[in-house]
Amino acid sequence: MSIAIQIASDCEHPPTDMLESWALCARKYGAKDSASKSEHREILLRIVDKTEMLGLNANYREKAKVTNVLSFPADIPELPAENIGDESGLPMGDIVICAPIIMEEANDQSKSVTAHWCHMVVHGVLHLYDFDHNKDSDAITMEALEIKILAKLGYPNPYQVY
Repeated sequence: MSIAIQIASDCEHPPTDMLESWALCARKYGAKDSASKSEHREILLRIVDKTEMLGLNANYREKAKVTNVLSFPADIPELPAENIGDESGLPMGDIVICAPIIMEEANDQSKSVTAHWCHMVVHGVLHLYDFDHNKDSDAITMEALEIKILAKLGYPNPYQVY
């Protein structure tokens, strides 16, 4: 099981060991199937600036604005039957987080910067496990799992307004 981290921003960010531990915890609770072999697949976590995130959001989501986090699940064709169970080395997907936006949002929402970083890492990993928030029912499921994972990591409910 591997979390690769790329830093492509000069903006402040949590230490890589924290980023990795948050992603691993989200991976543990995000797998919908306890027999899932996806824990052996690599996740790339890339920390970027606003310019790179703007380009990614425009290219992949056709939205001309900067966002906090994007997830790109790997598009892997079906494995041959003899390879099922050995998914090590295959990518799970990429998560891209915009460091300046995380800092701005935490400040604007009066949240701990560290807690907001953790939330965005967890959120990104859950998207790789096909959790989504496009429909209200899906959003309720995803948010409940985020709250559970963040509590396990010692962080408050990110959706609670104080």
